[in-house]
Amino acid sequence: MLNRALRGTVAAVVFLAWVALSAPAALASSGPGAAVYALSNSPAGNEVLVYARSEDGTLEPAGSFATGGAGSGAGLGSQGAVIVSEDHRWLFAVNAGSDSVSSFRIRQGHELELVGTVRSGGSMPTSVAYRRGLLYVLNAGVPNNLTGFAVAGDGTMREIPGSTRPLSAGSTSPAQVGFDRTGRTVIVTERATNRIDTYRVGRQGRLEGPRVHRSAGPTPFGFAVSKRNTLLVSEAGDGGGASSYRVRADGSLQPVSSNVMTGQRAACWAVVTGDGRFGYVTNAGTGNVSGFRLRRDGSARLLDADGVTAQTGGNPTDVAVSRDSRFLYALVTATNSIAVFAIGADGSLDPRPALTRTPAGLAGLAAI
Repeated sequence: MLNRALRGTVAAVVFLAWVALSAPAALASSGPGAAVYALSNSPAGNEVLVYARSEDGTLEPAGSFATGGAGSGAGLGSQGAVIVSEDHRWLFAVNAGSDSVSSFRIRQGHELELVGTVRSGGSMPTSVAYRRGLLYVLNAGVPNNLTGFAVAGDGTMREIPGSTRPLSAGSTSPAQVGFDRTGRTVIVTERATNRIDTYRVGRQGRLEGPRVHRSAGPTPFGFAVSKRNTLLVSEAGDGGGASSYRVRADGSLQPVSSNVMTGQRAACWAVVTGDGRFGYVTNAGTGNVSGFRLRRDGSARLLDADGVTAQTGGNPTDVAVSRDSRFLYALVTATNSIAVFAIGADGSLDPRPALTRTPAGLAGLAAI
């Protein structure tokens, strides 16, 4: 009898311990599933396409969700056409064909719920940036502008009166808008003028600026900001390359590594890993990826002497890094595919099976 009772007590203790250990794990996995997002960009009706990410980084289709707007039907020439908030609760997407922007709630698993679609405050929106309830939309139609929106707790968007700001000129071929790590500075790259604009976020989310900086290299395009507030900008001009900057407290940019040449062509999109140690640019002209080691002082140096860290099997048109920084994804519209790479501890990229047969004409790329 005693042995039975003892065995029963031990079993109960083991069961309770298992429940205690399992509960946090269950809670940790109850958030939105790991996924990659792209836009159909169809003029007949824009959609967000969702691809579920498996443990090894490979992708499979997991649904499509109408934005309530229209795409342009052509390449957007931008980075940040679709983005996910840092807490992975919200997704924002541009509708370049209907001059609007859409917000979605990210549900458990891979479901998206359309919250609303509003006018973008200009024409041909191509890039968006979000931070702490504030959304800024880059309108690439002439005249170029930035327009701000307050995002409520339920994901609805309301244009901030008086928030529209110009760029350095009316027609600059802008490529991306984004926030720095503090959320107090907004950054825009201008391809046609070789300039980078910065704005300080003022009262009620209105911007002050622009403060115009000459790019350290030709044709600044995509960019990413590291945890140390280092700005890595891809440069699509002759020779291909990237430059790094420190974002100062007053919103100005201090060049650190200027025009680090890769020897590749058309470096157009840029990402950094979560720990801020590595950055990557995709080279649309040569169909590959160049990796950089980012140092604490903000300097950048090539991971590979020839500037080729990985081959994408086609000309990449956007790039994203998973939220855990384990995988890099490159959109390759020429081959209707998304290339997949595992990111090594040394920054190297190990190719994994690509997702093939994606719909033609995709634009934008984001990952969680």
